[in-house]
Amino acid sequence: MAFVAKIKLVVLSVIALSVASIIIHLSFAKFWAVNIGQYRALPTLSQDFPFILGRPGVKNKKLWGSVKSLEELQPYAKARSNYSVPQEQSNGFIYAKVFGGFSKTRSSICDLVAISRLLNATLVIPEIQESTRSKGISLKFKSFSYVYNEDEFIAYLKNDIIIAKTLPESLMERRKRNEFPTFKPKSSASPDFYINEILPKLKKSKVIGLIIVNGGALQSILPPSMAEIQRLRCRVAFHALQFRPEIQILGRQMVNKLRALGQPFLAFHPGLLRDTLAYTGCAELFQDVHTELIQHRRAQMIKEGLLSEELNVDSHLQRDKGLCPLMPEEVGILLRVMGYPPKTIIYLAGSEIFGGQRILIPLRAMFTNTVDRTSLCSEKELSDLVGPETPLPQNIFRQPPSKSEKELKEEWMQAGPRPRPLPPPPDRPIYQHEKEGWYGWITETPTEPDPSPMDLRIQAHRLLWDALDYIVSLEADAFFPGFNNDNSGWPDFSSLVMGHRLYETASFRTYRPDRKVVVELFNLTRENLYHPKHNWTTLVQEHLNKSLSEEGLIRQSLLSKPATFLSHPLPECSCRIPSADVASNRVRGKDGRFLYGDEDQCPKWIQAGSLAKEGVKSEDDAQPDYESNDFVNESESDKDGAKTNQTSLWDQQDEEMDPND
Repeated sequence: MAFVAKIKLVVLSVIALSVASIIIHLSFAKFWAVNIGQYRALPTLSQDFPFILGRPGVKNKKLWGSVKSLEELQPYAKARSNYSVPQEQSNGFIYAKVFGGFSKTRSSICDLVAISRLLNATLVIPEIQESTRSKGISLKFKSFSYVYNEDEFIAYLKNDIIIAKTLPESLMERRKRNEFPTFKPKSSASPDFYINEILPKLKKSKVIGLIIVNGGALQSILPPSMAEIQRLRCRVAFHALQFRPEIQILGRQMVNKLRALGQPFLAFHPGLLRDTLAYTGCAELFQDVHTELIQHRRAQMIKEGLLSEELNVDSHLQRDKGLCPLMPEEVGILLRVMGYPPKTIIYLAGSEIFGGQRILIPLRAMFTNTVDRTSLCSEKELSDLVGPETPLPQNIFRQPPSKSEKELKEEWMQAGPRPRPLPPPPDRPIYQHEKEGWYGWITETPTEPDPSPMDLRIQAHRLLWDALDYIVSLEADAFFPGFNNDNSGWPDFSSLVMGHRLYETASFRTYRPDRKVVVELFNLTRENLYHPKHNWTTLVQEHLNKSLSEEGLIRQSLLSKPATFLSHPLPECSCRIPSADVASNRVRGKDGRFLYGDEDQCPKWIQAGSLAKEGVKSEDDAQPDYESNDFVNESESDKDGAKTNQTSLWDQQDEEMDPND
């Protein structure tokens, strides 16, 4: 009996412990459910800001306020004196094929208009190859009209050039027979090249063709005597190139959804594109197969003559030089250091993010309200924007021919030292996804296959997604680039957005970080990345705040404008309102051109409109543009006297700048 009693006691004890364990686990589950729930971006945004939704338009001026020193800059791209309307009798027609994505296409069209004005030629609506190469896209649109509004484009530029929708039928037949000369100009082609080389052939044949592949066909910086050509570029990019109505409506709806939350938002473009990563040699910043994909593309660029460097480069050395992008995790840390709270709304721009969603995990963990176009638009809205498309034929999967064990071993030995995906075990069947896309060719062949019909269609869709992101990025209260000035010489999305924001609203917060300086700062605190010291956060805040103002603009003029004029349309396309509060400095570069401060004085009608918009000065104006935050782990030694040599980071005088008052 005593033995049975002991067994019952043990059983009761086990049952009691089990019940207690279940209660404890349920309590923990309830506790963690609250924390997990906040990662759902859009459904809970209204709950995240209950204290502010009743007061729409309220902003923290230290994080979202305008840059006072740039408020005197106003958009003014209208033609000045001695600018004639186009002659009715032109020298001939120019038709063009434009290759590349959204950024290259937009920049190339602006150059085409400037060239047509320079040669007094009639421009045929450019053909955007990214949409024409895709078979079966919606018949509602054709080439240019897939993204932009043709009628608006023609009407706005009627006083600048003559534009035709197509060549006359007689000339179209001759074009099909390749009877007209065709040229492939460089993006750095000078005006003299067109006047001396192209114009005589245009007058002789009456039609010429241009093939533009590098995102431009005319050099970015022109002599002062051609300032009207630069202003024409601005009128094309910032006024004439309007998206088709469906894109504008959906883009405006996206902005309205963000504004309806009652909070300002920041737009961030990572700039992680495979082409630019391959060009700059940043493969080692990624892992396994992504490194392999970048190296494949870099080898292809070397073979095509686009790149004259070695295939294998030290990515970490490139990063230290500022030639690699700021990773999303690093941008998240910078924003937290600046004082942006975890519930800040961040719009993630970019139709292509190389590395996928995995690389965005740290950013989304730091800022749980990170959204993109798929968060703001339904699948139906996006499909309606694309329009009805012809279904692509199904790709019937066929089992690859079997290989002997000897052949497999030889292939593995010849694969090289770089990490490659392991082949599936021999006893397991090969699934379809293992032989499609990048996985299929990277493990089987040394060369990348031609784009499939689906790849071409995805490239066409990216034009639309980038257009939506462009609209939202322009309207954002702040913009942060991940990879502008990538040293490739090609136009990039971030630079175009920054140039457009500088033109329309120069005082809006647009960060222009120096990646080389930022990398030096990160190298100082790699071991305490998420618990930086107070003096380190001060350095970051000072650098990013300086990048918002004249110092950032001067650096942008030195680095970005020589590659793409639209990234920095100053001083040609802006004017300045005289201000007694802000003294404007005129800064000239070593080549003699003005980097900052040489804008014309605004006409009286612009000055009157600006004065009407002026509000009462904020009581926070005297405070710094950042807040203290819980991201910083201050120690007493840092507060008492820890010092860091700031001079080595950004207080050095730029040798190319020569301030002239």
